[in-house]
Amino acid sequence: MTFKDKLQAYIQLTRFDKPVGIELLLWPTLWGVLLAAMGQAQQQGITAALPSIKVFAIFALGAIFMRAAGCAINDFADRKVDGHVTRTKGRPLADGRLSGKEAVAAFLVLVLLSASLLFFLPIAVFYWSLGAVVLAFIYPFMKRYTHLPQVFLAAAFGWAIPMSYVAVQGAPDIWCWLLFLAYMCWTVAYDTQYAMADREDDLKIGVKSTAILFGRYDVIIISILQMLFLLTMGVVMWHYFAPTTLGVTPVFGVALVAMMFAKQNSACASRNPLACFQAFLANIWVGRYVFALIAVTCIWTTLNG
Repeated sequence: MTFKDKLQAYIQLTRFDKPVGIELLLWPTLWGVLLAAMGQAQQQGITAALPSIKVFAIFALGAIFMRAAGCAINDFADRKVDGHVTRTKGRPLADGRLSGKEAVAAFLVLVLLSASLLFFLPIAVFYWSLGAVVLAFIYPFMKRYTHLPQVFLAAAFGWAIPMSYVAVQGAPDIWCWLLFLAYMCWTVAYDTQYAMADREDDLKIGVKSTAILFGRYDVIIISILQMLFLLTMGVVMWHYFAPTTLGVTPVFGVALVAMMFAKQNSACASRNPLACFQAFLANIWVGRYVFALIAVTCIWTTLNG
């Protein structure tokens, strides 16, 4: 195999050729950084403030590295089953372009790259990051033992939120955990859509998922999780922005996401694998929109507080 082929295999292993997952982790991480800065400002008696560019950049890079690390260890965990699934049989471990040892090495390198960023943050963030590493390592294996691997994925991806509060405020607070809960609900919902696309293959090979657990109630439960996300995010936005000049306007901004969810659930109602996968992909726009809403609101309130 040529160097170019090997490089391409590593890019596919870490999904840098498919940035969907990067965005699904990146945007909520930045929600946390922005809202933590708002909370710190309000604790100091200031209406609003923006995070430092350093903290913003560190968490953005950390999200990218850890998502890639998660993909590498996921493919290692699934190396013996990916070849039996239509959508994943072309992955580099499934088709033999990379070995299990190379995947684990990639995971370790990416984790170390992410860990190197911690030198620029308070030591407390390092201790909290250990939870992220453990969750990132174990969640790919959970589909063999529980029908709730999506919950472990959500916790692994969402752990950057309490870490961002530790970096900015010194410790997570109740609003941090509400934001984390909202993210958990959204992630379990969209990853169930993803699992619906693979449900038939997963049943054949014995892999567990929430899509299998929920059965014919899948779309209903996804809708409930999305509603919980909207309600919890609305409460979080009300807490941070109701005291500002914008009042409850950002809360109504969150409500617009309901239309995105309605379109996704309409597609998933068919249970068609491609339609479910497209619904999953549409969540990129949810992440982008909520980030834009929070960022614009934070900037506005900081400049006009």
